[in-house]
Parts: sequence; C-alpha cells; structure tokens
Amino acid sequence: MADQNTLSRRGLFMKMGILFNGLVATALAVPIVGFLLSSITRGRANAYLSWVPLGPIKDFPEGETRLATFTNPYMTPTDGKTVETACWVRRVEGEQFQVFAINCAHLGCPVRWFPQSGLFMCPCHGGAYYRDGSRASGPPERGLFEYPYRVQDGMVRIQAGELPTPGSPTASLFGNKPPCGARNELVSIESKLSTTSETNALLGKTKTWA
Repeated sequence: MADQNTLSRRGLFMKMGILFNGLVATALAVPIVGFLLSSITRGRANAYLSWVPLGPIKDFPEGETRLATFTNPYMTPTDGKTVETACWVRRVEGEQFQVFAINCAHLGCPVRWFPQSGLFMCPCHGGAYYRDGSRASGPPERGLFEYPYRVQDGMVRIQAGELPTPGSPTASLFGNKPPCGARNELVSIESKLSTTSETNALLGKTKTWA
C-alpha cells in the first residue's frame, strides 16, 4: 500500500507541468477575454457618438487654419499618449468650420499646413491639398477626410470616435465641394502651357505623330 501512495518523480513533474500550463493559459486568457468584453463592461459602446471638444471658438480666428488636439473617446488604459489625436481646424467664417483629419488620404502620413502657399502638404509622397481640403496634386485620389463638427456653448466639438475613411458616411469627397478658385486658375495655366508646347513642337517639326 505504501508503494501505491508514493508519488514518483515523473508523476510529480507531470503534475507540476500541468499546473504551470494551466497558469499560463489563464494569464493569456484574462486579457483576451477582457478585450472582447471591454465595450460592454466599460460602457464604451456609445463612444463613437460622443462629441469631443477642440477648444473655444475664439481660439480659431476667421480665415485661418489651426492645429488642434483631442482625446480619442474610444480608448483603453494601455493606449498611453496615442489617445491624443491631432486635427486641422479651418474657420471659414462665423460658426462655419472644416475639421480635417491630419492623415493624408494616400497612406495616412500626417499632413502639414503651409499658410504661405495655402496648401496642406504630405511629407511622405508629395500629396498636396487646397485650403478647403480638396486634392491639389500627388498620389492621393481624393481630398482630406473631415470630422463632423458643431458649435455648442462657445466650444467647437467634433464626433471623433471613428476616424473618417472612404467607407464612412461622414467622409466628404472633394467632388462634393465647391470648386476652389486656385484650382481653376491652375487648370487654366496648365491648359495654356500644354497648347503652347504643342504649337512650338509643330513649328519646330520636332513632334512625331503616331
């Protein structure tokens, strides 16, 4: 009977291995389950619908574009500094604003505003946008994405729980915006240059026609 109740070394190591594997599995399962249930347990299901303040309306002078930051309402304790998101705020006049996502519509690089030229420029691949967010040149196929905004109690607020993307109903294609005067001038200049080049080529008999 004593031999039957004695635990062998192999049996001891086997039981310790099973216990260790169980502890590891539990440690891995807790954060995974917590992540899957976080939208319910933390009440973040309506975070997409919240309006985030950018600042008082006086901080954004008419006719200017300013950089603003906001705290993403859809966040977790491990997000750290990444919850602070930047955006470009353009005050057209009165309480009429445009709030652009800082990400380029090409591959998401942060764009910069250059008031001297009146253009948003992407440092990664040379994408350019006019002051109204519409595409000017470069690889992007559309204008900058915009956040829905409203002015309430003297504060500019945006609905920032979801980053605007092509599939978002709030994403504003530049085709829906009124044409920019600078864009019309650019098209006119390009047309004149093209006509002049073809004329010079014909006069010099240097152009080969297929």
